[in-house]
Amino acid sequence: MIIDDIISGIPGATLNYRGAATDPRVRKYIPPVRIVDCSDGELKPVNLKMLLDTMEIQCYVHYRPQPCVMRPGSFLLLDFGVELNGGIRIVASSQGRVRVRFGESVSEAMGTPVNDHAMHDTMFDLAPMSHNEIGNTGFRFVRIDVADELDHNLELLNIQAVAIFRDLSYAGSFNSSDERLNRIWKTGAYTVHLNMQDYIYDGVKRDRLVWMGDMHPEIRIAAAVFDDVDCINSSLDYIRDRTPEHEFMNGISSYSMWWIISHYDWYMARGDFEYLRSQHDRVCSIVKHLGEYIGANGSEQFDGRRFLDWPSNDNEPVKHAGLHALMIWAFSAAEKICRILNDETTARLCAGNAQRMKTYCPDPAQGKQAGALMAISGLCDPVKINRDVLAVNPYSGISTFYGYYVLQARALAGDYAGALEVIRRYWGGMLDFGATSFWEDFDLDWTRNAFGIDQLPVPGKKDIHADFGNYCYKSLRHSLCHGWAGGPTAWLSEHLLGITPLEPGFKTAMVKPCLAGLDWLNGTMPTPYGVIEVSAKKSSNGSFDIKVNAPEEVKIVRMTDS
Repeated sequence: MIIDDIISGIPGATLNYRGAATDPRVRKYIPPVRIVDCSDGELKPVNLKMLLDTMEIQCYVHYRPQPCVMRPGSFLLLDFGVELNGGIRIVASSQGRVRVRFGESVSEAMGTPVNDHAMHDTMFDLAPMSHNEIGNTGFRFVRIDVADELDHNLELLNIQAVAIFRDLSYAGSFNSSDERLNRIWKTGAYTVHLNMQDYIYDGVKRDRLVWMGDMHPEIRIAAAVFDDVDCINSSLDYIRDRTPEHEFMNGISSYSMWWIISHYDWYMARGDFEYLRSQHDRVCSIVKHLGEYIGANGSEQFDGRRFLDWPSNDNEPVKHAGLHALMIWAFSAAEKICRILNDETTARLCAGNAQRMKTYCPDPAQGKQAGALMAISGLCDPVKINRDVLAVNPYSGISTFYGYYVLQARALAGDYAGALEVIRRYWGGMLDFGATSFWEDFDLDWTRNAFGIDQLPVPGKKDIHADFGNYCYKSLRHSLCHGWAGGPTAWLSEHLLGITPLEPGFKTAMVKPCLAGLDWLNGTMPTPYGVIEVSAKKSSNGSFDIKVNAPEEVKIVRMTDS
């Protein structure tokens, strides 16, 4: 291509995008779906409706459609209907200075957004006869104010969102007789899709960073939804290559453990042996490093930053029990990786460390995070943990991040009904308050006498965005699109569709659908060979009718309902 020849002649220029020839993302223009609010009285904008009805994206000298006219000091607030990653495009026929505020909620766009990780509140000069693109963040709502000092009216022909995303097909799917569960599955998938940008972000508004522990649920969700995603490999490698050999990833001990667990899970989903083999040296290095933190009594003895999730952050007994169990899980995953790679020496080291740690069983201290990890790692009986910890006040003490592992542990205990009620009430609670993507954190207590993110302030009620949050996500800094929050999507595909790999890349797959009180369900799971299709429904005689279609390369076993 001529442009390649021209650009390649510029000193220091490169055509590469993170090793690729082009940016793998696409752009889509999206019109607003409603005008939430605007100036009243003499400052009320004229011809506002045209912003909803027109797709005029080009200025023209002689022909001008009737513009939206905004007076100095006026404002309007637009709703684009769904959380997006990107910015807005303003087509202006006259010049003027505007203030643009992006918000994941109405209150954020109407307030003072925090310029952190991206610009969410900025002044911008519009040129006459211009197309102006503003912003690169996560948002649903945008407020535009015309500067008071402007000495003429501002004429706007069009305002659209510019959505930037990877153009991925949803090979995975989930549908059932419960529409609430269907919405939750789709919302979790969409939340992760938005965060699959240059790398896998944790949040498209705030937390546009690569966090290794946060990525594990995102990897599990992506594996259940998309055919293949190169940003998973690149994100795993990004963290590896930027972490010195004898330091913990992201400076957090648990995140090095999540790196190992993620590699094993990703290998089982995609079966890429050469990619797994390229991680061998670092797996061995991390295993040896972790071994330095096993105490004489077999317990974890990590120093530095000790972290599971935010709700457990100030509870040392819960963190101790959780880190101990996570370490056992990581050694187990590393053992399996090393046996796959024919490294028996390191595999035996991992098995020995895990066994030694299982001689010590800390008290989960009623912490759902610790209890879930203790069940998943095999340290404790899942049925007992579920009865004594997870099913006690089931909607409290969980997080959008570790809620996924609570669901996994409850499935191990056979408590699918209890897990589904948590999904319906906890994740469904966000939908009830206007969510189109799942949040950095959530507590059902926040919903008492509160108004939703898509509403203007309601006198006498709490603002569910501005009035809550903790730690690094207080008030409007709270991210309402966090990839770690989509766990139910992976869980529903794995446990209700019942599709799990028994061999890498689903070469052999177990299909064990579970209706768990539903009348019917169906869906698909992507594999390197194509999708596995599953449907199950109750028959008139009380039995279950189950159908499975799979690529000929995939062997299916255990087609029974639980």
